[in-house]
Amino acid sequence: MASIKRYSTSKGECWEVRYRQPSGITTRKRGFTTRREAASFAARVETTKAENAYVAPARGRVTVANLAAGWMDRQQQSLSPSYYRTISYAYGKHVGPKWGNVPVAKVDSLDVRAWAASMSRGGSSATVVNRAVGILAGILDDAVEHRALAFNPARRFKRGEKPKKAPKRHVYLTEADVCRLAEESGRHADLVLTLAFTGVRWGEAIALTVADIEFLKRRISVHRNAVQVGQDFEVGQTKGKEARMVPVAASVLSRLAARCEGRSAADLLFPARVDGYLKRPSYDSTGWFNRVVERAQVQTITPHDLRHTCASLAGVPECPRGVADARPQRSQCHVDDLRGPVRQRPRCGGRQSRREDRRQCPKRVQSTR
Repeated sequence: MASIKRYSTSKGECWEVRYRQPSGITTRKRGFTTRREAASFAARVETTKAENAYVAPARGRVTVANLAAGWMDRQQQSLSPSYYRTISYAYGKHVGPKWGNVPVAKVDSLDVRAWAASMSRGGSSATVVNRAVGILAGILDDAVEHRALAFNPARRFKRGEKPKKAPKRHVYLTEADVCRLAEESGRHADLVLTLAFTGVRWGEAIALTVADIEFLKRRISVHRNAVQVGQDFEVGQTKGKEARMVPVAASVLSRLAARCEGRSAADLLFPARVDGYLKRPSYDSTGWFNRVVERAQVQTITPHDLRHTCASLAGVPECPRGVADARPQRSQCHVDDLRGPVRQRPRCGGRQSRREDRRQCPKRVQSTR
């Protein structure tokens, strides 16, 4: 139990509270002008100890920057190199200058909300603001576990206070659009068709090797992802952290077969002009993909948007005529190549005998007689 004692100063009498921390260390708090204030503080200390929510005053003096070092090291181990670079940049740009030298005990929830609002007014997007707030919240989560804070002030936002990211409009191309896009792509035509008809990501596509194409199974083995970080590439697991097999249409597979001729199993399927991984095209008008989109006269689209095109083409019943080499050999679209032949249901003719109808018609048709 906490004890309250009176002591004398040059300005008069004051009161101090002596109490034992959960770790067993005895400490004191001085400077109370009345016994009532001292008793109120002693009661709060005993309550927080009983609720396992006690925060040592000395630990609250640790700064956000001190905790950020350990938090960033753990993120580097768990995040992909490209996303860790984004997190590191956001901390150095937004979080560190504002909160780095602030003791965690002095981080107030109102100040955090005002900081987020000022970033939004300054022109920062919702993604940038939410990422910065999330970094601060992650660091202060460590402060809560370290018993430097009783609660996380960066997670006290009310509904509607955080900026919401506007939903991105998905662009879906028709199969005729994809054919025109491939015609204008030149040496990148096979890459465009692979992205549009298999749905693999850009980093997964440029990391494919000749050995990843399984022609007998008509599948692509996707198990690596090449991410561009600055001017370098980091090769690691896929975004889902799992390898998968992706079906390939027969028409696209035939183009890939021609592309693999004369190459070794370890060679990249879509290399750059110089040896190495193919860099992502620029987003401005100088990028080859944007120039191809303009020449093909299709909707404005990015290489990643071709994943949505692949999903939309899964329900296309007929294949329009486009690039002869890219179009499947049969009249049905490439999805039928992936699913295989469709088994036809026996038809019931009105002129057949009733006994033949019972043998050939499905049960649900017989029940309607």
